[in-house]
Amino acid sequence: MQQQYPLREVERLLGMSRTAILGLVRSGFVKPARGERRAYLFSFQDLLMLRAARALSSAHLPARRISRSLQALRRQLPEAVPLSGLRIRAMGDRVVVQEGGRSWQPDSGQYLLELDVRIAAGELKVLAREPERGDSAESWFNRGWELEPDSLREAQDAYARALEIDPGHAGAYTNLGRLLHESGKLPEAEAAYRRGIEHCPADALLLFNLGVLLEDLGRLDEAIATYRRALQAQPAFADCHYNLALLYEAAGNNLGAIRHLREYRRLVPHGS
Repeated sequence: MQQQYPLREVERLLGMSRTAILGLVRSGFVKPARGERRAYLFSFQDLLMLRAARALSSAHLPARRISRSLQALRRQLPEAVPLSGLRIRAMGDRVVVQEGGRSWQPDSGQYLLELDVRIAAGELKVLAREPERGDSAESWFNRGWELEPDSLREAQDAYARALEIDPGHAGAYTNLGRLLHESGKLPEAEAAYRRGIEHCPADALLLFNLGVLLEDLGRLDEAIATYRRALQAQPAFADCHYNLALLYEAAGNNLGAIRHLREYRRLVPHGS
């Protein structure tokens, strides 16, 4: 029988307040079982959902996007979740799960953060390892994300190191461009995205992020063209349809706005 965790234990394992946990329960992120006196009993899958929801929230993603991604993930999680070797990657507003050499993507893949989640010594931990000089691009990419909360400069250097090893690492270009964009270094961010697109011309996220940057620069015609390229690479990119709808509406192209807004609503049903 799968182990279950009472609310008090979940508070301790996750370092979350009871109010925050119960808020996520009420929001439908998790649906714990009930024990004696109707006390909540959480599965390990529930702990993963709570941990991922907290991490995504701290990344300032909209609640609706978090809910949509985690609901899709929860439907696909296996009943028996290993206590180690399971990684949850929140890529933009989507979630990718990797178990050993097998990975599955509940929603469209995007790059933002990676969690190596397990229970060890009575705590739910995020484990990280310092990459060495000869390590893979993926190790440096993961290290870059680990460094982001503490040192943006070191995180950028780690992503740059990943790109030295693998010039075709789309995730490193995505994260490096995002950090530069968020730091207000828009020309540098554009250069990073365009280098990435040279190596990965069909990467929808790189194209989408470049489109967002071009919007911020006021180059709206270029942004529209870039979003259209992103949709050629990934026709079901909901956020891209939404952004295009807004740009077309602002440009007076009502038919284009309606078409892309309709597609967005088809991909993201109301209430999901």
